Amino acid sequence: NPTKTQAEEIVQRYSRIRHIMQQTVVEADPLQQSLFTEKIDNILLHRTWGYLILLTVLFLLFQSVFWIASYPMDAIEWVFGRLSDVLSQHMPAGWFADLFINGFVAGLSGIFVFVPQIMILFGLITLLEDTGYMARISFLTDKVMRKVGLNGKSVMPMISGFACAVPAIMSARNIENRKERLLTILVTPLMSCSARLPVYTILIALVVPSKLYFGFLSLQGLVMMALYLFGTVMALLVAWAMKWFIRSTERSYFILELPVYRGPRWKNVLVTMLEKARIFVYDAGKVIMVISLLLWGLSHFGPSGSMEKVESSFAQQMQLHPESATELNKEKQSALLQASYAGHLGKSIEPVIAPLGYDWKIGIALITSFAAREVFVGTMATLYSVGDADEYDSTLREKMQAARKPDGTPVYTLATGLSLLVFYVLAMQCMSTIAVVKRETRSWKWPVIQLLYMTGLAYLMSWMVNVIFK
Repeated sequence: NPTKTQAEEIVQRYSRIRHIMQQTVVEADPLQQSLFTEKIDNILLHRTWGYLILLTVLFLLFQSVFWIASYPMDAIEWVFGRLSDVLSQHMPAGWFADLFINGFVAGLSGIFVFVPQIMILFGLITLLEDTGYMARISFLTDKVMRKVGLNGKSVMPMISGFACAVPAIMSARNIENRKERLLTILVTPLMSCSARLPVYTILIALVVPSKLYFGFLSLQGLVMMALYLFGTVMALLVAWAMKWFIRSTERSYFILELPVYRGPRWKNVLVTMLEKARIFVYDAGKVIMVISLLLWGLSHFGPSGSMEKVESSFAQQMQLHPESATELNKEKQSALLQASYAGHLGKSIEPVIAPLGYDWKIGIALITSFAAREVFVGTMATLYSVGDADEYDSTLREKMQAARKPDGTPVYTLATGLSLLVFYVLAMQCMSTIAVVKRETRSWKWPVIQLLYMTGLAYLMSWMVNVIFK
């Protein structure tokens, strides 16, 4: 009887395996592991301490992003500064050298300098997921979510929105209730995605002093955390307001399995960090590079006769005042930029953005970053490199700090910087997100509503911040 013989052989084989396992392998008792998890949950899911611990975890997360990343970021800035300096000394002067240094190298610098922060942020988020704490965040926030028309299942798409709104919106498919799914899709882009991180970093470094309180609390880290919390609070407020306009009679339930706590898989953390860096460099990098090169062209060419007028005007001034050649050359570069296509584009929208405290260069950056938010940094790198052609070795931060309005006041004051930060927290500046919302809702109605309410909200709040801090 072959079947009986085979069955006996299998039983004997597994009996032997069990015997060897008992002698050689030590396994944690599932009951002990479950009791250990329950003890930790008594603290982490406590109705008071649970929320305080959650805020502390988020606080440490954003402090770490600024504190750890500052060293590699400074090193990358230094390398690109020296590279630009060396290239400017050894390449023959001309349009190609200008394009290569101010277009290509400036664009590369705008991409690579933010890779350390993106890697650190996603490494820490992966740690939270691997240990099992991320599921507890969903559980803790379910009560708050229900008050604004969402439920605990909305938390994961919203937390995923810290990485990228596109997959986050797609992950809202597992929310059965139509109204809650639609509300989640409409407010998820208000969560600060990784594309905003470069913008936050450069602006916080510009307008927020690098102070430490009690020897370890970074003011810049606190501002970064405040921006993430502000986006989250605004998402909840918008969801609460919209729940009155989107009607539904469906009831919803929130069922979640809380995994046991376990040690993080460090290989998984490392792979995630490298993958996020690769996605940023390849996907965002391509857009940043194309727009950097396009902006270089717009900054070097202008309507017929406009650039020639500036050239001839400053040539005459150089002959009359040769002793002021350095100062006149700087003024000439600025005048050429204003006479270019980019200058005309920025000047045309300046009346609209002037109440927010922005100049025409920021206006150009706002337009280009509607393709993708991270393009803001590449745009600034190109515009300020073109404006200061004799200062290749200066970092972008130094150039932006030195920027002045026609009346001599700094462009990036505290009011302007905070206003711009608030604008980028709230504005819908991502074509990919608009496309995916259209696909998920099967209508252009909701993406248009989303674009209008987010842009309007961003403008209103930015104006208020500028007025308050001015």
